[in-house]
Amino acid sequence: MQEVAMFDTTPYELKMNSAIEHFEEELKKVRTGRAHPGMLEGVQAEAYGTKMPLNQMANVTAPEPQMLLVTPFDPGNIVAIVSAIRDDQSLGFNPSDDGRVVRVPVPPLTEERRKQLVKQTSEKVEDARIALRNIRQDALKDAKAKKQAKELSEDDEKRVEKEIDKLMGDMNGRVDEVFKTKEKDILTI
Repeated sequence: MQEVAMFDTTPYELKMNSAIEHFEEELKKVRTGRAHPGMLEGVQAEAYGTKMPLNQMANVTAPEPQMLLVTPFDPGNIVAIVSAIRDDQSLGFNPSDDGRVVRVPVPPLTEERRKQLVKQTSEKVEDARIALRNIRQDALKDAKAKKQAKELSEDDEKRVEKEIDKLMGDMNGRVDEVFKTKEKDILTI
């Protein structure tokens, strides 16, 4: 009797997990009503003749719900940091500095802005779902190819399909959970 190779769903599960992690990272960048150091994650400032991510030039903290504090490692970069934050239109922040630290007041969100952010977030949800569906397609394609190559039986292929679909259900559940939490954060004043 010929030994039938089993189909390992682990690589697809890992890919799905990293798609969810990417989704969670993307959501961290979406603003809520409270100040959060991650809000300045995308900011790049000019230092030593090159553009650098803010987190390589300064410490970013949120000492109060409506205030970010940026402490440059080198006070000589303070002007560059202030203008990088001010020039980022998507943030809409108006930072000020005292020569040592940069204070970034985080204005409360308007109702309209909150709705926009929820909409933005739901677009990221859709991106995450598309990524998961693509991984699912790859897994099913792989299983089908193995069945055609007689490496998997028909029953095994069906079992793989069930396993992948259960995984999809779990992952979509996680996406919903993460989204609901973020939505609540955005809408909480």
